[in-house]
Amino acid sequence: MSEDPRSIVRRSTPPVSVSTPVVTPLQPSVVYASTDPDELDAQYEGRVRGFTYAREGHPNATVLAGKLAWLEGVDDSWGAGVVTGSGMGAIGAVLLGLLARGDHVVGGDQLYGRSHRLLSDDLRRLGFETTLADPTDAAGIEHAIRPDTKLILVETVSNPTLRVADIDGIAAVAARSGVSVVVDNTFTTPRALRPFEHGADIVVHSVTKMLAGHSDVTLGYAVANSTGTNAAIREAAVTWGFTPSPFDCWLAERGLHTFELRYDRAESTARQLADELAFLPGVEAILYPGRADHPDQARAMSLFGGRGGTMVGLRLDGGRDRANRFIRAASPIQFAPTLGDVSTLLSHPASSSHRGLTEAARSALGITEGFIRISVGLEDPDLLISELSRAVRA
Repeated sequence: MSEDPRSIVRRSTPPVSVSTPVVTPLQPSVVYASTDPDELDAQYEGRVRGFTYAREGHPNATVLAGKLAWLEGVDDSWGAGVVTGSGMGAIGAVLLGLLARGDHVVGGDQLYGRSHRLLSDDLRRLGFETTLADPTDAAGIEHAIRPDTKLILVETVSNPTLRVADIDGIAAVAARSGVSVVVDNTFTTPRALRPFEHGADIVVHSVTKMLAGHSDVTLGYAVANSTGTNAAIREAAVTWGFTPSPFDCWLAERGLHTFELRYDRAESTARQLADELAFLPGVEAILYPGRADHPDQARAMSLFGGRGGTMVGLRLDGGRDRANRFIRAASPIQFAPTLGDVSTLLSHPASSSHRGLTEAARSALGITEGFIRISVGLEDPDLLISELSRAVRA
């Protein structure tokens, strides 16, 4: 700071230190000062590295993007992918960055509710064409492809029905047709699957969920295996203002430090929980990709290397009244429409993520009023089994 007391309102420069912080500094600055217009030009033209305006990138997002790229097996040269303000922001940046009016998109017919709405309603309203098809059937996806198809969007494991997409088959179909494959890897995470190793062109995440892991962050991430595609996605994110908060990026980086430990613990408990609940009276079905009775178990074991994930689907006999009684009896397990937290959470898709669909459309996907999605956390497995078994009996 200048010694002149009249300059107290001016910004200070960081104190000089020969040591460096152990924790990544949080840098909430919206704007960054350059020496002169020539230096600003050099930054925008990529001749030097630097930051200009936070909507165009900031240090905490760059650090987080680098770690996420590493998890997905991508060479991160100064932020290969882009961090966005939400998972839907990541999907929006991909679509807005790569599509032109009249382009056609094929989507999985069992997508997360807002992704389903985006493809079924909003894209069509904006002049894009869309078709939904079963992601477990590569032949059905191929049948939906048209000459003007630009992208295929699927989830590795569908939300909330836990069906496993035929990623290898879809990638082969897309390669023959010259279509890009976008994979939402939120449920599986890179711990179980790296979609680029199976032919995906673009991977998106809701970092809000398992990657950050503490229900205190709202972020997304999109990354492509092409420099030009990454540039187009980033440009859309900047233009449309899908800017991530530096604080959220800082929190998410902190969450990544324990990500693998959290995932493995939750997955182990999920497997035990699914086996214990499956045969209780009142349980119509348990959906867990690692179980032999799951319709896609063989594909899940092949794709995920024997892993089953951290999510369990529970379909109770009966309707809304049964779901209400179960959720109330499961307290203190919280009923909240998110997933991937350190604590176990219950969700009722018919009243939350998929409430925008008609009852008939939900029923066709297997989302009954008695369907409960369980996001398994880090509690003692015996405690969870006891609490949820008691809730089923209630």
